[in-house]
Amino acid sequence: MGYSSDFKTRILFHNKKAKKGWTIRYRPWVVAHTEEFSSKKQAIKREKQLKSAQGRRYIWNELIPKIL
Repeated sequence: MGYSSDFKTRILFHNKKAKKGWTIRYRPWVVAHTEEFSSKKQAIKREKQLKSAQGRRYIWNELIPKIL
């Protein structure tokens, strides 16, 4: 999860260009869900919500079953 104003470049970096760090351990990254917001502030607020306990439950109960 994360905020990005350039989604394609972010995924490219995670899958190809990164040389070290957390993201290289879990390659290839596959996009399962995206949301768009009109402001960075709204996107960050939503990201924080999804990373909360309530947000994690939403991910596991609503999003994961739809992609499996």
